[in-house]
Amino acid sequence: MNPQEAKVIANFLCDNYAYEIPTTERVLAAVPADKLSYAPDTKSKSGLGLLRHIVLEDEWLLNGVVEGAFTPPPDDSDACGILTPTDAVARYRERLPAVLDRVRQLSPEQLTRTIDMFGIFQLPAVHFIALALKHSVHHRGQLSAYLRAMGGAVPGIYGPSADTQQIASASAAD
Repeated sequence: MNPQEAKVIANFLCDNYAYEIPTTERVLAAVPADKLSYAPDTKSKSGLGLLRHIVLEDEWLLNGVVEGAFTPPPDDSDACGILTPTDAVARYRERLPAVLDRVRQLSPEQLTRTIDMFGIFQLPAVHFIALALKHSVHHRGQLSAYLRAMGGAVPGIYGPSADTQQIASASAAD
């Protein structure tokens, strides 16, 4: 792909990512604060672990694109400051649009440079924007699958959920 094609693709991906941010925030906010230790299996991340993973690594992946190199993944311990769903939403809302704007400012040539992700992937920067978007949507889906088991309600993602339809039906009956 040439640099101009990379810029067109990057703009498309950034617009798509920006569209997904409010949906991700709704899923993060829907996590019951008193059920953060929930995990469906011992191999699975806890609710809090997924909150942190989405918020921290979405930003980390996009920063790697901007910097042209990946640093070690962020610390997802309590030291990261994300202790509640409210903390997760606030940090996501503050940082994701800002780093996405930085990605949008990359030149066509920067978008075609090869970035090495710890020897696992060596791809043009624009490919990592797609990877970051897929990563976000994947883990958001994982977290949304936890919500009912945690005693929460699933917000609408790409349309109403069974929970948002029940809320709408109850409101219409009033």
